[in-house]
Amino acid sequence: MNMNYISDKAHLGNDIKIGRFSIVEDNVVIGDNCLIGNNVVIHEGSIIGDNVRIDDNTVIGKLPMRSVNSIFKDEDKLAPCKISNECLIGAGVIVYAGCGIGEKTLIADLAVVRENVTIGQRTIIGKGATIENFCKVGSNCKIQTNVYVTAYSEIEDYVFIAPCVVTSNDNYAARSKERFKHFKGVTVKKGGRIGAGSVILPGKVINEDGFAAAGSVVTKDVESAKIVAGNPAKCFRDVPEEQLLKNQ
Repeated sequence: MNMNYISDKAHLGNDIKIGRFSIVEDNVVIGDNCLIGNNVVIHEGSIIGDNVRIDDNTVIGKLPMRSVNSIFKDEDKLAPCKISNECLIGAGVIVYAGCGIGEKTLIADLAVVRENVTIGQRTIIGKGATIENFCKVGSNCKIQTNVYVTAYSEIEDYVFIAPCVVTSNDNYAARSKERFKHFKGVTVKKGGRIGAGSVILPGKVINEDGFAAAGSVVTKDVESAKIVAGNPAKCFRDVPEEQLLKNQ
């Protein structure tokens, strides 16, 4: 007895294995040699490349919900979720419609990637991390366990973000209509690094090879190749020459 629902309008490649109680909706495309776990839902139109693994209880291509007072408005039509070749998607992950995930990227268990997000190649999104909507994450990044990347943020290539880092985009903390004009996420330039438990305030920029040490509260932009530390974070010293990205 087949316990799955697979639409006859879906397009499945060769040598695919699908666990029990999984759903593949209309116009989904799944490439060759994919492994789909149990109780996985792949929503309409989603595109899965070759050699992709998707673990149990994961949802691909979810449509967003909007509360009545949300700052975000529903879009007429989100692009299909696209997961490129050789990606690994963990258990209990939610990847929304309108996302594009680059090749060989790993999204660990319980992570959430919201709509209108792009993630580059060979990037790691850690366990329980959240990438909010309208974010761009580059290639070869490591975004570790329980990191929160707020909406409208940009993370460039080779960025390291340690566990439990929090970013923010609202200087008005949900008070005053003026805030709707000023939402701005954070920017971490190529090779930027953020230590465990740091907080990055709205609109702040960590420039190339900049490093916010563990526990920092970043209230000002971090200069290139400088280490900042403390609350509020202040310049501590230069990043050692041997640790600059160009010397790796």
